Amino acid sequence: MKNNDGIEVADKQDHQPGVESEMSPKPEYIKPDYKAAGKLDGKVALITGGDSGIGRAVAVHYAREGADVSIIYLEESEDANETKALVEAEGKRCLLIRGDVKDRSFCFDAVKQTVSQLGKLNILVNNAGVQVPQKEFTDITEAQLETTFKTNIFAYFHFAAAAMDHLGDGDTIINTTSVTAYRSSPNLIDYSSTKGAITTFTRSLATNLVKKNIRVNAVAPGPVWTPLIVSTFDEEKIKEFGSETAMERAGQPSELGPAYVFLASDDASFITGQVIHINGGEVVNG
Repeated sequence: MKNNDGIEVADKQDHQPGVESEMSPKPEYIKPDYKAAGKLDGKVALITGGDSGIGRAVAVHYAREGADVSIIYLEESEDANETKALVEAEGKRCLLIRGDVKDRSFCFDAVKQTVSQLGKLNILVNNAGVQVPQKEFTDITEAQLETTFKTNIFAYFHFAAAAMDHLGDGDTIINTTSVTAYRSSPNLIDYSSTKGAITTFTRSLATNLVKKNIRVNAVAPGPVWTPLIVSTFDEEKIKEFGSETAMERAGQPSELGPAYVFLASDDASFITGQVIHINGGEVVNG
């Protein structure tokens, strides 16, 4: 299938959250000229949804900057193992944990496994998400609503709560919100509602934890070329994906990874409760 510029793009996939290894062109997870500076030396990071897309980009950037990485994924073992290989190629350890973030007990167990096998936890990246477009608001079923909220915001609460016994002075939580929290998204009402919740969760948790010197921030991506896109949108939307931005293109995961590095590093030591907008030029309020 070709996009509106005549460039061959991936066909729609039928199963969420999608498989990166089946995408064409494949997303870029790190720029070839990215130079590390040891910003995360000795750190341990847990990344939900870390097997592909933005999560893979964060994992590889963190490893290059010196962190060991624990990756939480649903069932995409091929993508997860590829990300593990990429992390290990940077000379760092990578723990793969398969499970469903909707399950609170799994979230707590995943943090426990991370600390047990990697020794500690310094950085929590809440990134896993799901979206199901619906043109008609009344087509959002109770089951869809429950799945979206349990995946996109309840899990963020669970992982943050589980991490509290392990995060300490100078450690950090980074949440993935979305541009849809700041502007209308008529076909993603439940999804955008959870992203608004994530933004407020970030701000409120930041002030709650500030006396412990645990920083909490977020990244709000605009349209980014990830498996979630080809597994949720129809072919016409995939063809034109990203064209609505000022830059008239979708972003690559490689263009988001450095922001997650920045927020996790001491460079951001005076930043908490904030959201970095990486969206190709969309103007947002708040």
